[in-house]
Amino acid sequence: MLALFKSKPLLSEGEVAWLIDTFVWACEHFDGQHFLAHTNIIEPTGQYFPDQVSSVEQMAQTVFARVRDYAGMQAWPLQLVSPAHLPAQQSIPAFSFSGPSRGEAAELVAAPSHPVLLSYNPNQINQPQDLVASFAGTLATIAIYQKGALPPGGEQQIAAASDALACFMGFGVMMSNTVYQFKGGCGSCYNPYANRQAALSEEQTVFMHALICYFKPDSDGKKYLKPHLKSAYKKAHKQIQEYVKSSANPLLLMFKEQSGV
Repeated sequence: MLALFKSKPLLSEGEVAWLIDTFVWACEHFDGQHFLAHTNIIEPTGQYFPDQVSSVEQMAQTVFARVRDYAGMQAWPLQLVSPAHLPAQQSIPAFSFSGPSRGEAAELVAAPSHPVLLSYNPNQINQPQDLVASFAGTLATIAIYQKGALPPGGEQQIAAASDALACFMGFGVMMSNTVYQFKGGCGSCYNPYANRQAALSEEQTVFMHALICYFKPDSDGKKYLKPHLKSAYKKAHKQIQEYVKSSANPLLLMFKEQSGV
């Protein structure tokens, strides 16, 4: 019998395949065991960002430190500077770790002569989710270039892979919430310069976030999503369940077993 009202999958088979492949790539190159054991789903709440600040610079430094540590990159040679002090161009210096590159066990053994500099968008101070997501995306991009491991699809997919890797690091809620900003009813309140530049679509970002949460069964991945994204999350979760159930990918099967899904 023809199902007249069968719901359409959130993403096409091609989109799902790339995002799953990118998840596997992230697990292989960015400490999959750290992801399973230590990555939390970071929420836009006082539990994760409890700090009180009194200036734009202090807020940027405080939020950056939180994001860096939640990403497990506290051992990385990174320095946040004001926009005026960020060079127009810089190369990622060579450095390496003795074992894992993320988490408290990470140990920098070949320190570079200078840190990697990054900055912030002052317009995002009043949009903290954009600030967090922008930091997470920047850290993901730095991690990709430091590892020298191109994502599925090659160099042209680095921006999209950075968004996906930021979700892998636990920032999927805020990555999803900041893909698109509604202007709302007050035009003077909308600041397009405060919006982060997203490479994945809303649906793709929500799918990646749901994929991360699938292997974090104790988390409620949709609780702090914007209302219009919650139905997309449910669709993504259903599509992921069906994909993993029929998948023969050994990494997905291992993670499924280890996470107790």
